[in-house]
Amino acid sequence: MEYVSPEGLRLDGRRPMEMRQIRAEIGAVSKADGSAVFEMGNTKVIAAVYGPREVQNRSQQLSDKALVRCEYNMANFSTGDRMRKPKGDRRSTEISLVIRQTLEECILTHLMPRSQIDIYVQVLQADGGTRSACINAATLALADAGIPMRDLVTSCSAGYLNSTPLLDLNYVEDSAGGPDVTVGILPKLDKVTLLQMDSKLPIDILENVIQLATEGCKAIANYIREILLENTKELEYRRGS
Repeated sequence: MEYVSPEGLRLDGRRPMEMRQIRAEIGAVSKADGSAVFEMGNTKVIAAVYGPREVQNRSQQLSDKALVRCEYNMANFSTGDRMRKPKGDRRSTEISLVIRQTLEECILTHLMPRSQIDIYVQVLQADGGTRSACINAATLALADAGIPMRDLVTSCSAGYLNSTPLLDLNYVEDSAGGPDVTVGILPKLDKVTLLQMDSKLPIDILENVIQLATEGCKAIANYIREILLENTKELEYRRGS
């Protein structure tokens, strides 16, 4: 199948190095300490953060830092195939772990010893790049909750189809079976916190694909900063300052 036309356009009309449209909204869950909705094209996820609060299970309490817990779920209606997924399936457990480890790199957990931070992410609509969208939503939710972080952590994927590096794969491209690299970075610190790859690539092409995904992460970071700035201005306006 041809994923990139001779004119250099993908199936959804984007150029190879063009991201899908991103959109975000803060404060989507009123009961949570922080929350956000994040959309990348047709992929839509919601994240809610509770804490820092007292550790519910005392045996898990850490004396020198906060305990970070993460739960990832896909709504049954999020994909085209209405397959009921068993609760606690392996993929969800693996993605929960990936998101938690990626976010722990940016949260200043040592400032909140003996406390617990719970992060819940749910995929409302899946069209490729759900892992990245979840990390981006969770970053926004953490910022909304006022959790101290050393930097934002943002994520984006890139792949390689029809001998062309492609940024931000949608579901059709993701399902093509080509190499797919998901990157997470701390943009200001220029530090990689997540690097996952689905199949092998020659090293020179791999470097190009990683570079492309990193540029995507940086673009998302700029967008998230704008959203946070707008939100801060709105709060100041409401307080009448």
